[in-house]
Amino acid sequence: MLTPFFSAVVAASQAEEKAPTIAPPFVIGGTIFVVLLVLMFVTVSYTNLGNRHEPVEEHADPHRAHPNKHDRGQAQAHS
Repeated sequence: MLTPFFSAVVAASQAEEKAPTIAPPFVIGGTIFVVLLVLMFVTVSYTNLGNRHEPVEEHADPHRAHPNKHDRGQAQAHS
């Protein structure tokens, strides 16, 4: 049942001419690799942005939509 299908696929692949490319496959792959490598270095260069200043303690705001339930007594109850 699949033999005529495979025969048709093989015949079609041999009869058609391959599509032209702008460069050999290894050049295209190498270019993609270099572009992704540059993007990785740009991403890694931003990893130290959080270390520029001393961290500021976040205050416990009792009016937040999702209050911190483990505020260790930092939030003051307003009456």
